Amino acid sequence: MQAIMKPQVIIIGRPNVGKSTLFNRLVGKKLALVDDQPGVTRDRRMGDAELAGMSFTVVDTAGWEDEDPDTLPGRMRMQTEVSLEGADAAMFVIDARAGITPLDEEIARWLREQEVPVVLVANKAEGKAGEAGLYESYSLGLGEPIGVSAEHGEGIADLFGALWPIIGAKSEAAEAAAEFAASEDDDETLGPLKLAIVGRPNAGKSTLINQLLGEDRLLTGPEAGITRDSIAIDWNWTDPKTGENREIRLIDTAGMRKKARVVEKLEKLSVADARRAVDFAEVVVLLLDATQGLEHQDLKIADLVLQEGRALMVAINKWDIAEDASALFNGIRAALDDGLAQVRGLPLIAVSAKTGKGLDQMLGAAFELRESWSKRVPTAALNRWFDDALEANPPPAPKGKRIKLRYITQAGTRPPRFVVFGTRLDMLPKSYERYLVNGIRSKLGFEAVPVRVVLKSPKNPFETKD
Repeated sequence: MQAIMKPQVIIIGRPNVGKSTLFNRLVGKKLALVDDQPGVTRDRRMGDAELAGMSFTVVDTAGWEDEDPDTLPGRMRMQTEVSLEGADAAMFVIDARAGITPLDEEIARWLREQEVPVVLVANKAEGKAGEAGLYESYSLGLGEPIGVSAEHGEGIADLFGALWPIIGAKSEAAEAAAEFAASEDDDETLGPLKLAIVGRPNAGKSTLINQLLGEDRLLTGPEAGITRDSIAIDWNWTDPKTGENREIRLIDTAGMRKKARVVEKLEKLSVADARRAVDFAEVVVLLLDATQGLEHQDLKIADLVLQEGRALMVAINKWDIAEDASALFNGIRAALDDGLAQVRGLPLIAVSAKTGKGLDQMLGAAFELRESWSKRVPTAALNRWFDDALEANPPPAPKGKRIKLRYITQAGTRPPRFVVFGTRLDMLPKSYERYLVNGIRSKLGFEAVPVRVVLKSPKNPFETKD
């Protein structure tokens, strides 16, 4: 059975009518940032939605503004217009309490000229305050409005009734195809590579993703901090070495500045959203700006990624305009090895989001990094290494008391976690723990990924202390 995509429903409307609140209601979690000020959403954000068993992809878009295309609001509007291409339905959201505005009328005229079916959604329609706007919305010429309260979950069943005739059949077909594919595929695979791009503001994260996709999918510009939400995009990459088609989920994040500089409430929400994106990623690319080099904030971001147990790599962007490139690369390499001693030798790649240089190399390294991050070492091979490590450098005997390390096992992957069993482990110096971690990384193929080692002593109530 051929794969069938879920139907796609686009949410459109002027700023601050509750589009992102409706998006969060439909996907069942707070994926999109929500705030009282208009213009919070700037890039398209996709999520898996379900209404009474009907599954579809819902797309949150930037607020429609009547601005020059060269301005940031104008570019946001162009993104919204492009999002309608290939959609199965559009939900045009108005604010029932505010009533119909000239901008609502302009959007309605544009939607009537499109071929995509439109469901008119009157949000904030709860109570008497929304009644007038609900009735007034008939004048937009888009049929009967669906009165909802996205914040309180009212009217969602009516929304299902309006969408079902448009996308119900395609939703059922996609679900049947997915169930068939799942029954046919018994192989355990890692699935799409979840790749997050992080870094300081204006490092070129969104430009890099646009270059990978070959389209202006994300808003970019000279203004720092354009990206606010963490945006996930599913994409297929063709490996130039093997010709293999590989699935990737790209995650663009908001720029992460020093905490002292993050004073605006909205930016605090954006940075927190970026931190959550790191949690969901498998491999994280820390993007540096070649014109600014490696700064202390970059090391703090890298340390955050490693603390979360994600696989980390570093890409130096804007390489096409870098000065004294060789000295810059070697300087960053040395600073990383010094500042991130726990993962010496992590991948460092020079790229240009503008020209595409080094991007295939970056993606190839990301897949290799995930393999190391997901690797499991057979117990026999692990303990052979362990015995050799103990023989080469036996544990110390503080105060004449011998520390016994008996065996090691791998407790988990992603990140790799190991448990060492023995006695008197509370007396084992931290330097010896580092010796074991470094040995695991260098000898067992975990060179550039964070490794966790836990020491565990047997709990024997009859054991006497020496």
